[in-house]
Amino acid sequence: MNSAKRLSVTVLGTGSMGSALARAFLAAGYRTHVWNRSPERATTLAAAGAVAHRDITDAVEASPVIIACLSTFAATRASLSRDPGIVAGRDIVTLNSGTPAQAREFGQWAHCGGARFLGGAIKNVPAAVGNRDTLLYFGGDRAVFDAHTDTLRVLGGDLDFLGVETDLAALYESAVGATLLPALLGFLEGAAVLASRGLPAHTMVPYSVKWLRMIESLLPVLAEEIDTETYTLLGSSVGLFHTALVDDEQLAAESGVDLSWHAPMHDLLRRAVAEGRGEQSITALIELLTARE
Repeated sequence: MNSAKRLSVTVLGTGSMGSALARAFLAAGYRTHVWNRSPERATTLAAAGAVAHRDITDAVEASPVIIACLSTFAATRASLSRDPGIVAGRDIVTLNSGTPAQAREFGQWAHCGGARFLGGAIKNVPAAVGNRDTLLYFGGDRAVFDAHTDTLRVLGGDLDFLGVETDLAALYESAVGATLLPALLGFLEGAAVLASRGLPAHTMVPYSVKWLRMIESLLPVLAEEIDTETYTLLGSSVGLFHTALVDDEQLAAESGVDLSWHAPMHDLLRRAVAEGRGEQSITALIELLTARE
């Protein structure tokens, strides 16, 4: 018998991501227990073979490892706090959103309750759960990571342990995730500009993909400039981007697309030029974003 068939795992939270986690465990042969604050949202998983619990205590007691995928650390803590002592002797792995401070607070609460804690993040959409190239990274109790590596690998083949600090996954989630909304807004803006000429968004997808790959190739250079504080390697200067501000204004007027979300970026460029950074690489903007010693 496959060893996975003898293993049990509990998933707390059966939203889109939580349901994807539970389905991955079911597909891998795990006895999968699920709980959700709204019990009716677990019925589909129950029909697929999961054991749906109405009582969170029953769900937690059913497995040695608890995968929590509720919306926030606060929601996870509030749910688990319904039964004092519920987490004692359990391994808790969180895959929810939250700040580093919230992760630290949750880790301390779990530790005081007698649990071992591993904070994690899954860097992909629900449909990609279980894929070999789906990335998950973790911070916290190394023993939990080592004990459940095979279980966690069911959710994605690319696992990384960041370190023993309980907030590292939340920290990297905040740092890496910072690119998401600006990138999506940029794509939506491009689609709106094309729509102003009656052109469909799908026509720019091949070019956007190549553009994103070009940006990907530059990330090591950007990181080197930032880490060494040189701001000379890239070749794309603050002044070059600053000169293009007038083009943004003209594009907005010509297309009728609202580009007001650019205003904070324009402000950063103007401040950088005012500080005499026009000849430096665009990475020099980090000096305006953080107080560097």
